[in-house]
Order: sequence, then C-alpha cells, then structure tokens
Amino acid sequence: MSKDTPLPPPPQVAGTSLDGDTTYVISAEENTALCRSTGVKTAADGTAHPIYYYIATQVGMGKTVAGVCEVCEFDVEDGPMMGSSEVEFQGPLKIGVPYRVRGEILGLVRKRSRKLGVMDVLDYRLRLHDERGNVILETTNVWVLPRKELA
Repeated sequence: MSKDTPLPPPPQVAGTSLDGDTTYVISAEENTALCRSTGVKTAADGTAHPIYYYIATQVGMGKTVAGVCEVCEFDVEDGPMMGSSEVEFQGPLKIGVPYRVRGEILGLVRKRSRKLGVMDVLDYRLRLHDERGNVILETTNVWVLPRKELA
C-alpha cells in the first residue's frame, strides 16, 4: 500500500466497556516480593508499591490483553506495544483492600509511521475504586498496534 493510498478505517471501538467483573486485592506477600525485586523497602503503613496502579488495573479490568486486542480486530501475536501510561492518584494503594476496575476504550486511530508502517493507536482509561466506590486512581494508557497486514 503506497503512502498516498487512503487507509481503511479502524474498527469503531470507542466506548467499549473495560469494567472488571471481580475485585483485585494486593496481598502483603506479593507487595513484599515486588518491593524486594525493585530494591525498595516495603512500607510499614500498609501502602502498596505505586506500580500496582498498572498491575491492578490491567489484571482487574474486564478483558485480557488478548481480549482488548480482539475488540480492536488485532492479533495479540502481532505484538501490541505500550506507548504510554499516565496516572493520577486520589489516594494511596493499600494492601488487603478489594479494588474494582471501571473503564472504557476512548478511541482507536489509524496512522502511518516511518518505523512501523501502518499502526493503530489505542487509548483507554481505567479507574480503580475502593470498596466504598471511591476512585483511588485513574490511568490513561496508550497502546500501539502495528498493522503489518496493511503495510
């Protein structure tokens, strides 16, 4: 496909729910192991390592990575790549607290890249809620889906 040929539109996925069906709990053992692996001292006050913002939302959302890729009509075997991840904390992550994930796909944009050829850029937002429904954090993630079949 030449660079002047119009690209076919990406799948219309904006608004797809990523709400989780179950809760996610950060265990003390997992947190200790993660902190040890990163060379960080475990907090004495029951707070978890902040990287759990990503782990908890990814594991707790209603679709696997392969499931999100499927919604985007993308084969996970073609290698989705993380573009970016931004987070806003409203409070600390705590060990032993059941969290629920709510979220949605914001959009999927198809574009050309000099390095990757044709790619789709996926934006999605996830919110982590505590057991009272309070939003503890909100993250917006961007994935790059290389479309080798359209190159």
